[in-house]
Amino acid sequence: MTQTPTTPPAAGASTPPVPPVTGTAHGAGAVVLTPPGTTPELVRHRGRWLHGWNPEATDQWQTVGRAVARRNLVLSIFAEFLGFAVWALWSIVVPQLPAAGFALTADQMFWLIAVPSLVGATLRIPYTFAVPVFGGRNWTVVSALLLLVPTGALVWAVQRPDLSFGVLLGVAALAGVGGGNFASSMANISFFYPEREKGRALGLNAAGGNIGTAAVQLAVPLVIVAAAGVQLERAGLMFIPLAVLAAVLAWRLMDNVKDAATDPRTYGSAARQRHTWIISFIYIGTFGSFIGFSGAFPTLLRNEFPTMTLSIAFLGALVGSVARPMGGILADRLGGARVTIAAFAVMAAGTVCAILALRAGSFPLFFGSFLVLFLATGAGNGSVYRMIPAVFRHGAGDAADRARRAKVAAGCLGIAGAVGAVGGFLIPRGFAVSTGATGGIEAALWVIVALYGVMAATTWAVYVRRSAAFGHAVI
Repeated sequence: MTQTPTTPPAAGASTPPVPPVTGTAHGAGAVVLTPPGTTPELVRHRGRWLHGWNPEATDQWQTVGRAVARRNLVLSIFAEFLGFAVWALWSIVVPQLPAAGFALTADQMFWLIAVPSLVGATLRIPYTFAVPVFGGRNWTVVSALLLLVPTGALVWAVQRPDLSFGVLLGVAALAGVGGGNFASSMANISFFYPEREKGRALGLNAAGGNIGTAAVQLAVPLVIVAAAGVQLERAGLMFIPLAVLAAVLAWRLMDNVKDAATDPRTYGSAARQRHTWIISFIYIGTFGSFIGFSGAFPTLLRNEFPTMTLSIAFLGALVGSVARPMGGILADRLGGARVTIAAFAVMAAGTVCAILALRAGSFPLFFGSFLVLFLATGAGNGSVYRMIPAVFRHGAGDAADRARRAKVAAGCLGIAGAVGAVGGFLIPRGFAVSTGATGGIEAALWVIVALYGVMAATTWAVYVRRSAAFGHAVI
């Protein structure tokens, strides 16, 4: 392939766009994306596979890399947003089931809320490995199309009030595929950004996905209302064209990174580190609370304050989603461990206030307490994710040791993300057990307050205490 020499732009001038060039040197259909002389050269092959991708290379990043990464991030956020929405779909459908003719006990309703979270948590590990195996763009297409299964099944199931509970539970479990999307989306975007910008990109990606929980709780009560009553099948139908759109956009505009590689041994190394499991335990308290309370909140409102509209339930998940990047920013300034401890303190206070509100029968206090609780869970999610690289970077030696520790930290992120999501199962089941044993949720809330105390104490003892292994380091 022959290229015409170009004259470098004058100082301060912007680099003119360079049209893609095809050439036999890279095979038929290959497109060279970088200007001549850029190192390394970036080539897009058939199937939108990028060869030579290196976001740490300044020349490549400034010429074409940033635009490629931004485009993939935007489409990834949209696909992950839909995944979270489908994952949370049953949280807002369940309290509407009695109006659609279903006769369910409180225990059965909490089962329907809890099971999607458990399935989603389980799928997060294999979804993470799917990206380097199939390609980020290809897996985004597949994962978006997989959302048609739980949404289509919901459309079928909610129109059959005589359906057995076992079948209904199986249909609800299918929504767990949406929970796996978070792991694959985060893994994919991590390949596109340099280390100096990765935190911000992953924070935006995570927050954009989390907002899907709030969006579905806002939209479903609006779309299912009809003159003839509740039309629950619309809750599934509304996502079918959106899932198809996400798949088409990913197919046409996203990219696969040929050089992306996830070594399964990093998960083995991370699993052997005690800090992986300490952080995972802490993350159950923050993200597990976010997803667990988000799932249960509409049902709690319906059960405890039946005269209130469910259309306001979305505010809890929205507040928690928006607070996540704020928690990361605070953690950058103050230290992730300190912000996490503060988050647990606020979460405990919010939960105690919710208990007092139940005793007083005060809806404003109950609702306000939960908004504070959601705010703290979101901030805690951001601060815990900030802690992970700091924990594994502490005491690093030479460049090889730092690279090894970074890979272990990446493995910890995947494991903690999966374990933390289990909280989405534990909290609704805790409410079910409490309701069955005592007739209300107060006992479960007191247990949650106690756990927040244990998690805050653990964070302080391991990562903040001056006499601990981390000494004066800010984690």
